[in-house]
Amino acid sequence: MNNSVKSSPIIQIDSLNRTYNDGANKVQVLTNLSLEVVKGEQLAIVGSSGSGKSTLLHLIGGLDKPTTGTVQLNGTDIHKLSPKAQGNFRNRHIGFVYQFHHLLPEFEAQDNVAMPLIIRGMKRQEAHAIASDLIDKVGLGHRKTHKPSELSGGERQRIAFARALVTEPDCVLADEPTGNLDHGTANQVYELMCELNREMGTTFITVTHDLELAGKMQRQLHLEDGTLKPLNL
Repeated sequence: MNNSVKSSPIIQIDSLNRTYNDGANKVQVLTNLSLEVVKGEQLAIVGSSGSGKSTLLHLIGGLDKPTTGTVQLNGTDIHKLSPKAQGNFRNRHIGFVYQFHHLLPEFEAQDNVAMPLIIRGMKRQEAHAIASDLIDKVGLGHRKTHKPSELSGGERQRIAFARALVTEPDCVLADEPTGNLDHGTANQVYELMCELNREMGTTFITVTHDLELAGKMQRQLHLEDGTLKPLNL
């Protein structure tokens, strides 16, 4: 990456702690965790089950609240916003992709992808036009009118990526995005992620158990004992 990219951190996390109460006990999930992610970066975070990977993504995306510490996206601390402002901020700046696609089963693919724009208040026709272009981009132009039950696992995940990117977010947070796919389909989804990263300049933060997938990313970190360390593959 060139110096101009390096000088543009899009995510800045400082001294992040997350503690949960488990009955009379306190469970420390994240401990004084700090992290910078630059615009357009592909970052993989690897860790064992229960290490706090999903918790970290939820904190970055404003779906959970830190015990102490700060998370800033483009200089905005999402945790200092009101709930309504948080929702608006997520809608404009953050996309989410999960292991299970979470598509709405009663809606066609195009409706699913357009939904974030419709929620924002965009007219349905305009939202559908943008969604249609993005579905073409992920190679499923022939499946726009199909419902999730009529799509394969890989196709559903491609539609989920299209939905995450339809708002042109600064960052996509992907939680085990290939965890429910066979090896060949997982590779196709990864190639799609790289293509969208190149074309749209979107930052991708991916948490995964898959060391092969992690090894293809630009940077790899290991979440262990509540903090991040470089991962040597």
